Amino acid sequence: MRRSLLGRLLAVSALVAACSVAATAWIAVQTTSGAIKQEQGQNLTADARIYDTLLEYAARNPTWDGVDATVRELARESGRRVALTTQSRQPLADSATAATAPALPPQASAVVDPLSVDTVLAARGTDGQDTAADRIDPRAVGPFRLSAADSTALRRKADAKVECLNRAGIASDVVVGASGRPRVQIVGNDPERALGTRCDLADLDTPTRSEQKALDALTELADACLKRQGREGVRLNNDLSWGDPVPVAVPGEPGPTAPRPMPAPGDDPPQESAPSVMGPERTGENDRAIASCVGTARSEQLSSYVASPALLFIGDEGGATLPGFDLSPANTARIAGAAALVLALTVGASVFAGTRLVRPLHALTGAAQRMRDGEEPASVPVSGDDEVGRLAAAFNDMSAHRARLEEQRKAMVSDVAHELRTPLSNIRGWLEAAQDGLADPDPAFVSSLLEEAVLLQHIIDDLQDLAEADAGALRLHPEPVEVRELLGQVAAAHQARAEHAAVTLAVAVPSPGPELCADPVRLRQAVGNLVSNAVRHTPEGGRVTLSARASDEGDGAVLVEVADTGSGIPSADLPHVFDRFWRAEKSRSRRTGGSGLGLAIVRKLVEAHGGTVNATSTEGKGSAFLIRLPGTPPSGP
Repeated sequence: MRRSLLGRLLAVSALVAACSVAATAWIAVQTTSGAIKQEQGQNLTADARIYDTLLEYAARNPTWDGVDATVRELARESGRRVALTTQSRQPLADSATAATAPALPPQASAVVDPLSVDTVLAARGTDGQDTAADRIDPRAVGPFRLSAADSTALRRKADAKVECLNRAGIASDVVVGASGRPRVQIVGNDPERALGTRCDLADLDTPTRSEQKALDALTELADACLKRQGREGVRLNNDLSWGDPVPVAVPGEPGPTAPRPMPAPGDDPPQESAPSVMGPERTGENDRAIASCVGTARSEQLSSYVASPALLFIGDEGGATLPGFDLSPANTARIAGAAALVLALTVGASVFAGTRLVRPLHALTGAAQRMRDGEEPASVPVSGDDEVGRLAAAFNDMSAHRARLEEQRKAMVSDVAHELRTPLSNIRGWLEAAQDGLADPDPAFVSSLLEEAVLLQHIIDDLQDLAEADAGALRLHPEPVEVRELLGQVAAAHQARAEHAAVTLAVAVPSPGPELCADPVRLRQAVGNLVSNAVRHTPEGGRVTLSARASDEGDGAVLVEVADTGSGIPSADLPHVFDRFWRAEKSRSRRTGGSGLGLAIVRKLVEAHGGTVNATSTEGKGSAFLIRLPGTPPSGP
């Protein structure tokens, strides 16, 4: 399985599918978790609003009587169960039916106490509005609440001030606080803009009789606390600071000229700031004691005006107070089924694709095995232009090339046998004739045998040179060579043969001729083979020219050319002139051609020098063989 391409493809596909399923599941879990967290956040906001509504009820009412309607309305709006009990867990109100309601959990969701506000829930329930530093709900005003008559009278004054400011070009409005006291709010929260007008706002700051009475009672309670600690009493101002009087507001109300932002359309007006139990910023121990006593006095004063602390329970309709998320068996089965379906589809697609991929590979394997067993090479079908298709095309090319090589090998064996058989047959025939007394072993007889032996040795030497070149064992001994001198030596060696064939042999090299670094012996052998071939195929009165020149391309190469005015080579035969044992004369008559190895040896010797050789010919006019040798020493062995 490990060596099977199909098996590996299936394994990789299964791994990819598993990773995809895992990634999908992780994304689904993260998305679901985010949705759950968002829903939980919404539930917390709804719970905070429930808490704030009940806190307002407790701040405005001395008892919890009549809270049932508010609790049911909150439960209907939120879809949650809302229950209130005393601190001893005696029921006060419950939105659930008593007969079917489950038992309340051991821990309450919050404690509703206007004199000790949960600042976190209060901030959520009031859209982030600041809560009082002493944790007393600002809506708990107690004795500072104005009567209807006082509130109406102050409202008329405030409306008059607003009209005055509007006539002066200052936009303003009336805002009524929790105690019923109106105040003038200037747009832009810049109360100093009213100072330069005739609209005096100071008379709105004067406390009413009921407010002054409540402030005096609060001062007495604070003084009593301070005296118990052995400290002097203080005089509380309208803003519950101490020290010099600052007539800005009555308890439970912010200063009338204090800058406040204008609410945006649709928003609730900002809640009133609670009466500060901290005076101007002080850090002394006496100030901390005064602040503590003022806070204690406020709680004592308001305790009879607000409802007693109550335990608040908020849960879902089933009674649970902490909503959770459980994956049901049905959902688990759906997820498992979806994962199995994705896995099955992936494996099926992989099997289909793998089968299509492996089928041509099997065909290639079978064809290769048949070639190994010696059968005739056969091509495989090319299915497309993909990687496998290109592999099949390359295999077909390789198979065709191998077939051609095999044919060449068989032809070469036949040619070698033929070339060796001819001189051996001649030698054997002459020796048998001498043995039978039919031939006299005179000098002519010996000369004929020697000629055949030399021819046989020449063929063997050529074959050995080709074998060494094919094996990369052809050794070169490069040295500086003057090309003009080398061509002269080759011409001198073949001059007698040229004269015998009535062919003119000439060397046309400028003086001084080009130089190169080459093996002079091997280079003379290559050029000599070309000259011998040219003389053989040039008729009487023809001409063979040896020339050399530097390359015009500026790369330092040297060009050596052997041209003749012979019969030429047909264009169809020109690509084969350097093949082994190839001869244009198919009868292989030794009178018209050699062994067919000369030009093949020329190509190998030139390539060993790092050069190239090519032939051009015009039938009936002659041929030219051009050797191109590099100007740098070869890197041969």
